[in-house]
Amino acid sequence: MSSELERYSRQIRFSGLSEEGQRKLLNSRVLICGCGALGTVLAETLTRAGVGYLRIADRDFVELSNLQRQVLFDEEDIASHQPKAIAAAEKLRRINSEITIDPHVVDIDHTTIRPLMEGIDLVLDGTDNFEIRFLINDACLETGTPWVYAGVIGSHGQTMPIFPHESACLRCLIGEIPDAGSAETCETAGVLGPAVNVVSSLSAVTALKLLSGQKELVPLKLMIVDVWEGSLRSMDVSSLRDQSSCPACQGGERLWLSGERGSQSTVLCGRNSVQVAPPHKGELNLPELAERLRTAGEVSLNRYLLRLTLRDEEFEITVFRDGRAIIRGTDELATARTLYSRYIGS
Repeated sequence: MSSELERYSRQIRFSGLSEEGQRKLLNSRVLICGCGALGTVLAETLTRAGVGYLRIADRDFVELSNLQRQVLFDEEDIASHQPKAIAAAEKLRRINSEITIDPHVVDIDHTTIRPLMEGIDLVLDGTDNFEIRFLINDACLETGTPWVYAGVIGSHGQTMPIFPHESACLRCLIGEIPDAGSAETCETAGVLGPAVNVVSSLSAVTALKLLSGQKELVPLKLMIVDVWEGSLRSMDVSSLRDQSSCPACQGGERLWLSGERGSQSTVLCGRNSVQVAPPHKGELNLPELAERLRTAGEVSLNRYLLRLTLRDEEFEITVFRDGRAIIRGTDELATARTLYSRYIGS
């Protein structure tokens, strides 16, 4: 075994992978959408496994409530107001300096997902909402890129591989985004770290099979786990595409990729916060904005974001360079948009 592969020696000795499979991993390129609970476990697992290029896209910053389950972050990341993608990349480079970690502090929407997917072999779902998942589904159908859906809430979660135009897609499985209030959220049900780890690990195994050139070993199944009950079951979805008459994978409908569906304002689960995105993306001059806002409250600033804590109100506004803001202290879209307009502009 060559010296550059010594790091992966125990993995190579596993008969299902071998040196040939490891070399394929090193030549693979993966996009992880979201770097929260699922995304951090996926990113760390694939970094240690030697996937050669990881592009990590996330719109958020590290907060105290993340530390219970988001394995790449610590209290120093909170104190320095680090965006998740940047904090994750710094940790991952210390774990494996021989691969490429490409972080993007970006909101994944219909204008950004195609550039993020450029040159990518596989997309992994590390998100926490169905709007982005349906967008990923559209983009992967359009480009023919395989992806792995995953989700966790409470003690249970699920994951499923999706091969565009071959297997069932997410809309074959779910059909439509659940109505507001009709499904559990992390605010109502919470999230257990062990559930995140199990579901992420199942997704990562699927990724390792695909990236090592063993697609035939990936079962077309929806895997469903509940760590509290101690249950693991699977649902065969191999014939679901043929049975579903799906408007996306069979009818060519791309509602999320076209921008016809999707929101510029999003309530962030369990955070008492709302993200507001401007209709037109640009590059804000954060130091200049900081000077303007100093009369409104306490302002802190780094390369990636500006944070304003208002003096007379219980709101905190975090502004990113692309013009997005996360407004903490409300889950009302109208209130968040008003605060954005008042302090950042329309």
